[in-house]
Amino acid sequence: MFALVRKIIFRTLLASVLITLLMLVVAIFYPQKILCVDSGKVTADVIIVLGGGAHERPERAAELFKAHAAPRILITGEGDDEIVRQLLLKDGVPASAIEVEGKSRTTKENAEFSVKRLNAEKIHSAIIVTSWYHSRRALKTFEHFGANLKFYSRPSYYAFDAADWKKLGIQKRMRLEFLKLPGYWIRYGVNPF
Repeated sequence: MFALVRKIIFRTLLASVLITLLMLVVAIFYPQKILCVDSGKVTADVIIVLGGGAHERPERAAELFKAHAAPRILITGEGDDEIVRQLLLKDGVPASAIEVEGKSRTTKENAEFSVKRLNAEKIHSAIIVTSWYHSRRALKTFEHFGANLKFYSRPSYYAFDAADWKKLGIQKRMRLEFLKLPGYWIRYGVNPF
C-alpha cells in the first residue's frame, strides 16, 4: 500500500515538473502567447490608459477613441499622467473627454483607484490600454479589483516583433512580467490565468 502511494506521489510530481518545464519553454520562445491579451474590437463606457511604456499607450488610446470604442479616456498613473494627457490632446482627443487619476504607482493601485472612480460614476465597462507584454497582468488585476465591472484589453503592439526586443529593452520588461504574474497571484490573489 505504501509503495503504491509513493508511486502516485512520484508520478504526480514528475507530471508537475514536466508541465512546468513545458510552460517555461513556451514562455521563453513565445512570450506573446502568454503575456498578451487582446479582446478584439469592442466598445465600452471608458478607455483606461495606464502610465508607463514608451508613449505608445496614449497613441493606442487615441486611436481607439477616434474609432468610437469609448467616449471618454481615464489616464491612471502618477508621474507621466500630464505627459500622457498632452499626447492625447496632440493626437486629437478633446480635453473634455480626458480624466486623470494621478496617484497610483503600481498596476494594483491603477486598478484599485480606477475601479473606485468607475463605481462612483456608475460606469459598467472599460477598455484597458497598456503595452502588449503588460496586458494580461493589467486585465487580470482590473478584473480582480472590479469584479462587478466588465473589462476588455486592447494593448499597444509597439515592439511586438522579436527583432525589436533586445534593442528596445523589451526582453527585460518581459522577464519582469513573468516574475510579476505569480507575484500578483501570491501577494494579491490576482489569478493570471
